[in-house]
Amino acid sequence: MKVLVIGAGGREHVLAHKLKQSPLVTKIFAIPGNDAMTEVAQVHTHIAETDHEQIVTFAKQNDIEWVVIGPEQPLTEGLADKLQEEDIKVFGPNKAAAQIEGSKLFAKQLMEKYEIPTAEYKEITNKQHALAYIESCEYPVVLKKDGLAAGKGVIIATTYDEAVAGVEELYPEEQGVVVFEQFLEGEEFSLMTFVNGDYAVPFDCIAQDHKRAFDNDLGPNTGGMGAYCPVPHIDQTILQRTNDEIAQPIAKAMLAEGYSFFGVLYIGAIITAEGPKVIEFNARFGDPEAQVLLTRMESDLMQHILDLEAKQPIAFQWKAQSVVGVMLASKGYPANYEKGKAVSGFNLDGNYFVSGLKKEEDTYVTSGGRVILALGEGSDIASAKAKVYEAVEQIKSDALFYRKDISDKAIR
Repeated sequence: MKVLVIGAGGREHVLAHKLKQSPLVTKIFAIPGNDAMTEVAQVHTHIAETDHEQIVTFAKQNDIEWVVIGPEQPLTEGLADKLQEEDIKVFGPNKAAAQIEGSKLFAKQLMEKYEIPTAEYKEITNKQHALAYIESCEYPVVLKKDGLAAGKGVIIATTYDEAVAGVEELYPEEQGVVVFEQFLEGEEFSLMTFVNGDYAVPFDCIAQDHKRAFDNDLGPNTGGMGAYCPVPHIDQTILQRTNDEIAQPIAKAMLAEGYSFFGVLYIGAIITAEGPKVIEFNARFGDPEAQVLLTRMESDLMQHILDLEAKQPIAFQWKAQSVVGVMLASKGYPANYEKGKAVSGFNLDGNYFVSGLKKEEDTYVTSGGRVILALGEGSDIASAKAKVYEAVEQIKSDALFYRKDISDKAIR
């Protein structure tokens, strides 16, 4: 079958790489893709992922059987709906179901109604009320802008002054919806769950992301500076509770409310004294979690998608090795950064997945904040970490930075 991958980042790079390994797949296309994906897909960078009409036309003209949508924006804007109207199969939820990511408030209200464990919250719709609220709230407090923010619309304020700065940032105008949440203490992890209506199948391998820009979880939130899997110090009991108390209930809640979700639901969870609680939901694979999970996955991703569609049992198979991924980002990210800086020293054989590079003549130059993810595999997390930092050292560029402590929580 012919498969079209939508998106241009490292998540889409690994999706195309993994799907190409399936004997069920005859050809992979990518829109818009990136220049590094040409090894695994026919790339069409001239078509924007926001151009739904052109994507539908392309899919029909090329007899695409399945479209796999990587990023959140095409999902929340209804690309799946447009494709399904033309009887093209889509791995990714429709616009209504994608609200689970597109609106923080929608997700919190759903969890509250169906008693799914998460932080207590307050919705505030204008700046003056927000400034009044932070005068008496408990600290730390978490501020989340409603809507999509590419993983960066979250501010953890530990003091009143930080909260004031957060309010100023998240309310550029007087009106706007911001969710203020109780700060949860504990260790975070990412659980990908295949969902088709009320049929939910969590991955039996979890990953752990590193959101802050700098070592020791310091600095601003980013889209993710690295990840690893498995997470050996989080035991099966926690995963079972997450399935029983979060994954199964949210799938049933969505369906009960009239939102039939089909695709992968990302559960960003935290282990608290009361057990696992939800930090966030995403309507797609995490990035960089997808890169490490799909590298470790030995079973056929396309077969899993077909089994999910048919609500058949899904039998995951994983390599024995651990996988660690380290993101190299443009200096200045997630704030202002320069583009067009040369990057070399990497290969495209599955050890590196590209997020923000483009080719100018024979040279790759930076085109985004997060630029390239290096991978390392080993018999345990420590050996995988050693391998990944060897891969990082191969990359030649004076325009990039990276964290040096990815996966340390599993080694200490």
